[in-house]
Amino acid sequence: MSFFKKLFGVGQSRQTAKERLQLVLIHDRADISPEVMENLRRDLIAVISTYMEIDDSNIELDLEREDRSVALVASIPIRNVRRNAKVADKGQ
Repeated sequence: MSFFKKLFGVGQSRQTAKERLQLVLIHDRADISPEVMENLRRDLIAVISTYMEIDDSNIELDLEREDRSVALVASIPIRNVRRNAKVADKGQ
């Protein structure tokens, strides 16, 4: 039977559904709407783009749960570091 499970992917859809449900629950528990996530994504891209040239077509931004905490996990491909980026003086 396990041969057929591997061959036809039986059980994988259950795992995928479980992961999707966990993601929905994480978003609900964190009380972050899709609009807020999109605004957060846009803001992060804007700030990081000041210092680095990024591939914004392959950015992944997600919330992950571990035990009782939630983490924002971002995968942002960097094409190049901007060496002459203006850095604001935080002391003023």
